[in-house]
Amino acid sequence: MFENLIVAAPPRLVPFRAKTTAWLKAHAQKYGTPLSVLLLAAAIVFTMTRNWNAWEGARIDQVTNDAFVRGDLTPLSTKVAGLVRDVTVTDYQTVRKGDELVRLVDDDYRAQVAQASAAVDAAKAALENNRRQRELQDARIARAEAGIDQANAQIAAALAGKAAVEADVTRTRAERSRQEALLTAASTTQQKVETAIADEQRFNAQASSREADLTQARTLLRSNELGVETERRTKTVLESQEMQLGADLQARQAALNAAEINVGYTRIVAPADGTVGERQVRPGQLVSPGTQVISFVADTRWVQANFRETQLTNIRVGDPAEIRIDVYPGEVIYGKVLEIAPASGSQFALLPPDNATGNFTKVVQRVPVKIALDNAAAKARLRPGLSAVVTVRTRK
Repeated sequence: MFENLIVAAPPRLVPFRAKTTAWLKAHAQKYGTPLSVLLLAAAIVFTMTRNWNAWEGARIDQVTNDAFVRGDLTPLSTKVAGLVRDVTVTDYQTVRKGDELVRLVDDDYRAQVAQASAAVDAAKAALENNRRQRELQDARIARAEAGIDQANAQIAAALAGKAAVEADVTRTRAERSRQEALLTAASTTQQKVETAIADEQRFNAQASSREADLTQARTLLRSNELGVETERRTKTVLESQEMQLGADLQARQAALNAAEINVGYTRIVAPADGTVGERQVRPGQLVSPGTQVISFVADTRWVQANFRETQLTNIRVGDPAEIRIDVYPGEVIYGKVLEIAPASGSQFALLPPDNATGNFTKVVQRVPVKIALDNAAAKARLRPGLSAVVTVRTRK
């Protein structure tokens, strides 16, 4: 192949051409094959670097073995302190929602309920007593107002009587003066003069009596008015006490509710259908708030598949999926993509990476994808934590 590269030369250059051709043949055999391999490898590396992510994301079937069965695992803890009276389940027992798992001794809390209930009854009695006192106060106010009406009537009668007596006083005074003038002229008798004087004095006394009655009636009116004002102020005080007693009743009712809730906390029940884990307390053990007594695993199951970010190009919610569980080789469970995490798994770590410090090495991230299972019977056999291989068929 190298002979064609040698052009015609003068006769004196023929030996040089022969040597050059031999040298080229020898080095082509020695370096040609490695050089071709290096060029091919460089072409493959260049192609993979520039287009591999696009090729991988464009695949219809996206497969990952970084997948696990997941479930809701809840550590059940105590809310109140006390002694464990009974543990009503065994390790790994299947339970229904509301089944009692652990019961604490509740004597102290029931005594608190009784005490709070008595306080509520006392507050209700105080409120009822206040209501009756206000009713009594209303009767007192009505009686004082009736006294005012009576005093006004007495004043009116005294004024009318006084006016009538004053008319008689004026008439008898004039009659006395006339009789005294006639006696001076010897035109009347001494007896008539004395009668006129007596009549004047009698009516003057009656006028004084009517004035006293009027003064007494006015005094009674003032007393009743003051009594009404006093009774109304007393009622105002009782009404303000009613608000305070009502607030006190609400506070004691809230204390009773809290005591009853604490009694409920002495029973730890299953929050849903599922299976319990290993018991962590025993009867007679003293527990404090926050003590974990047992773990609960709900019946809900799903698969979390951690796909590489380059595989998420065409994965969408609703895409069908095939799940192969390692513990059941050869069996395929079908499902579909339910959710795709809003961030990569590293962002949810306790210490997320910070690539802005130091040197940077690019690492392909993984994003959790939640796979819902279609087969309820197969779902019931799965246990959280089992390994799986997930294949998602994308809809390009």
